[in-house]
Amino acid sequence: LAQSCLKATVRFLLLDTAKSKRITLTNALMPEKNCGWTILAMGKLGAEELNYSSDIDLIVLIDSYNVNIKDPAGCVELFTRLTRRLVRIMQERTPEGYVFRTDLRLRPDPGATPLAIPFSSAFRYYESRGQNWERAAMIKARPIAGDIEAGQNFLAELSPYIWRKYLDYAAIADIHSIKRQIHTHKGFGDVAIKGHNIKLGRGGIREIEFFVQTQQLIAGGRVAELRGRRTTDMLEVLAEKGWITDQVCKELTEQYLFLRDVEHRIQMINDEQTHNLPVETEAFIHIAHLMGFDSSESFSERLLQALKLVEKHYAALFETAPELGIAGGNLVFTGEEDDPDTLETLSQMGFTRPADICRVIRIWHSGRYRATQTAEARERLTELTPALLKAFADTEHPDEALMSFDSFLQNLPAGIQLFSLLHSNPALLDLLVLIMGAAPRLAEVVTRRPHIFDGLLDPSIVREIPDQQALQARLDAFLNAGPLSYEQQLDRLRIFAAEQRFLIGIGLITGVIGGQRAGGAFSALADLMLNYALRLVTDEFARKHGFIEGGEIALIALGKLGSCELTASSDLDIILIFNHNENAEQSNGEKPLYISQYYARLTQRLIAALSAPTAEGVLYPVDMRLRPSGNKGPVATHINAFEKYHLNDAWTWEHMALTRANVVCGDQELVKRLKRTIEVIIAQKRDPKKIANDIAEMRLLLEEEKPAANIWDIKLKAGGLLDLEFIAQYAALTENLSKLPQPRTTGKILGAATRLDLQAEEYDELTNAYQFFTNLSQIIRLCYGDNLVPDNMSKGLSDLLCRAVELPDIGVLQAELERHSQNVRAIFNKLFKMDQAASA
Repeated sequence: LAQSCLKATVRFLLLDTAKSKRITLTNALMPEKNCGWTILAMGKLGAEELNYSSDIDLIVLIDSYNVNIKDPAGCVELFTRLTRRLVRIMQERTPEGYVFRTDLRLRPDPGATPLAIPFSSAFRYYESRGQNWERAAMIKARPIAGDIEAGQNFLAELSPYIWRKYLDYAAIADIHSIKRQIHTHKGFGDVAIKGHNIKLGRGGIREIEFFVQTQQLIAGGRVAELRGRRTTDMLEVLAEKGWITDQVCKELTEQYLFLRDVEHRIQMINDEQTHNLPVETEAFIHIAHLMGFDSSESFSERLLQALKLVEKHYAALFETAPELGIAGGNLVFTGEEDDPDTLETLSQMGFTRPADICRVIRIWHSGRYRATQTAEARERLTELTPALLKAFADTEHPDEALMSFDSFLQNLPAGIQLFSLLHSNPALLDLLVLIMGAAPRLAEVVTRRPHIFDGLLDPSIVREIPDQQALQARLDAFLNAGPLSYEQQLDRLRIFAAEQRFLIGIGLITGVIGGQRAGGAFSALADLMLNYALRLVTDEFARKHGFIEGGEIALIALGKLGSCELTASSDLDIILIFNHNENAEQSNGEKPLYISQYYARLTQRLIAALSAPTAEGVLYPVDMRLRPSGNKGPVATHINAFEKYHLNDAWTWEHMALTRANVVCGDQELVKRLKRTIEVIIAQKRDPKKIANDIAEMRLLLEEEKPAANIWDIKLKAGGLLDLEFIAQYAALTENLSKLPQPRTTGKILGAATRLDLQAEEYDELTNAYQFFTNLSQIIRLCYGDNLVPDNMSKGLSDLLCRAVELPDIGVLQAELERHSQNVRAIFNKLFKMDQAASA
């Protein structure tokens, strides 16, 4: 019936289309003959085993080289439109009902291909990315309408793909893996017959079909008789050829016919494509009576006997192979239909959108991503999938974590090495899941640039964070791999910095290093990048504009970079200082520039080299507002102007910023002079009371203009890191700590301060609070940047924070955070009389 309806519809559509002259018909009575449009029946329609209320599974193909197709280039669009009309005619409901529900999802990669596919595209797909379940599906393929001869030729040409001449052990292993994704149940005592899925459930029709098809795939290449489409016929051939016993053949055939009868009767009730037995007692008795049983008990007994027999033979198929399911449930992602037991398993694991999870994993198996295009990569990923799902299920938001991993896979250039590594290294798998589940900012970095994950392939890197000397050796090797253009070298700096920032972050979230060491490591990396970037920029700039006579430049790092407390999301506060011979007026290059113009453009070129986005992203955001006169002053500052400004005109807050200054790179003589100058500026005698008043006013202004976002805004909250930094800067300016060796971190200054009017326990509280806040701040900046919302904090992040400060749970941590904040703010008020400043 379905075949006749399809043939009639195809003939009508071809005759209707021929009126537009876009195709030529050679036979008006049989317009489908040699038309180039082929309809393949799949599944039960292909095997002539259709149910009472089955969908019909079709694959629609085009012979685009057929001489009767007028426009080979436009034939896909034409026949896709015809296919859409075909589906609408077959399944659109009218007052007279519908013909057959139609499903086209068995075509190659249905999420990415048109409804009608050229033969050449289909061949390329099957030969390069086709999966073994698709080989199994093609066993039942049969040309049913349209150009039958073309369809037969297509299947004949595809035959070597379906039927391997020699035993393909990798393919056999993959076939085994399909079975192993199904949890092997021990006994049927816990099965509720009511509601059981006769097709996909345990002991159901699908298990018999799979039993037959796997044997066909393994042996059909050598035994032509095993290439048939009908299940019962192939059971007989398997017995004849000695692949199964006559007893197994007899039992499976009987159960198959019995279960198919049940399936027909279930669908006859409401003309629904369902395979589930009714749950309600009255409806269940109805099915029992339709099957010829006088009671539901006798029907249930016979049904349970069938399910047990099928499961017994099915479970014995590959009983020596380890399972790829999990205890208590299936994890099956083959075909285009969702396995109901798999959906249930995923729900029980904690996934809230199991159907979406199934869809995503099927995309992995389809080979649509570069990382999963090879059969070997897909096999590795199949083996890894249960462990991945279990690991993601243990996160706070498993669906989001798995989707992040999916985005990571989409951008991954190759997968087999990573999949093999994750399969053999559970700790690395846990780390990847931790990133995806607890660190959205880090997950975004990995997803956007998956090559940075390559750094983890060297296990020694995870255990130890390299010092600046080791980093420099690595960078030299990376940059000297071959002749590179200026832009290529800048991109290589970005690649290197991204990978190293990622590895420092991994050290931080795995507990290899703490917050203060992470700040030092992030800062050392930034220092190195500045050194190389400045050298590249000056050399490139000089090619066109030459040099200034006696010209020197140096970079002063301020803020967190200057004090070696950089975080994963910090920008770089820098000032470019220059000097030159008194008699110099302009540069000596091909396009000379006057001195002020020269250094201004050089500075702008450096800012662009660091912060302009390229294909490899941004190296570092740059902030130059701490230069003399801020945004109103020139971007590059002469050393004389810098000295004069800070010795005569600078504000208190600018000298506070200089307490964290560090000259990180440049010409040696200028670097030395700058370091001496900064020490002199910091060592100036000051009125402690005036400095205290200025700090109080500044803090009040900041609280008004930039209040803390929430309790986790550790920098800006009252009694947070900013208060500690102000206290340290006050101590540096009033106690002459200019000789304190670099790096002058906030913690080091607080530890060296002795003349503040504080008790010993208050000094201890400042250093303890600094360490506590730094550990938390580094984790938060790494995982969330500046945008942590308390309600969105994942359990993974809260666990990381608790571990970083060695506290048992997030509640205790929050209490400790508030205690430290209140103590620091009390000390801040004691030193700077905030209450008086506020009232004034």
